[in-house]
Amino acid sequence: MVLEFARSTMTFRIDLDRMPPRTLSHQPPYALNNARVQLDCRCRITDRATGLVHTMVLGASCKTERVGAAADLWLQPNADFIPIFSDEEFMHVKTFARAGMVAQLHPPGSGPQSDRLRTPIEGTFERVHLDLLEREGQRLESAGAIVGAVLANEMLVGIHRVGSARYTAEIEYPVKTINANERDVVYQTDTGPILFPDLECEPAELLARADLAFSAMNAPDWAEFIVRDRTPVAGDVEVNHYARPVRLDGIVNELYRIPEGSPGESRRVELPLARNGGAS
Repeated sequence: MVLEFARSTMTFRIDLDRMPPRTLSHQPPYALNNARVQLDCRCRITDRATGLVHTMVLGASCKTERVGAAADLWLQPNADFIPIFSDEEFMHVKTFARAGMVAQLHPPGSGPQSDRLRTPIEGTFERVHLDLLEREGQRLESAGAIVGAVLANEMLVGIHRVGSARYTAEIEYPVKTINANERDVVYQTDTGPILFPDLECEPAELLARADLAFSAMNAPDWAEFIVRDRTPVAGDVEVNHYARPVRLDGIVNELYRIPEGSPGESRRVELPLARNGGAS
């Protein structure tokens, strides 16, 4: 089973009449909001020794905004905003025009807001849930099958299976961009953002140490990633940019097509998830 990402979302609810703000950088026009965000990646990390699965889900990028305002909808200075949930925690990644810029937490006087703010789900949101649609996917076993699926405009899902001495990880994502050459039977993905995990850290730090990346693959056993990192552009000016290349050999790359009408299962997962196993 693979995720149909176009139909899989995260929804987080705030109600300032019931719970004080912990992640806001402005006074919203309304106290209540349910934010629904399409998923861009699911990363499941298994501890080899215990079998415990840690899951992180990456939401689509949006912009910082004032929801429901009569004018001036975009916060200034504006930032890209990407939400990430693990089984128990939330983290946002904000990207301003220049690295090092930060917003101020609301209410005023609460101090600066980290561009990688991390907080427990419990006590931060009134409710968080994932709506997941998993479908029977057909693994594409050869370069020819992949090229054929691309040219037939099939819905594709990619999976990288990577590991370390302590963990195994499954990085699953929609294939948004892929190149295909039917003459020489060559394909190459170029797609993201995805979650790029740090498999050398302790379990409690998996969310904090996760990076954003784009991935490219044209073979079943290696891939290259371009990881978001602070990047100098002029003098002391830095930006957050996808600039750090990483090659992983000896991994397993899989591509799946989701046939029209394939069997599927929809389910809702409430977070935080206080049990063994991941969020999905």
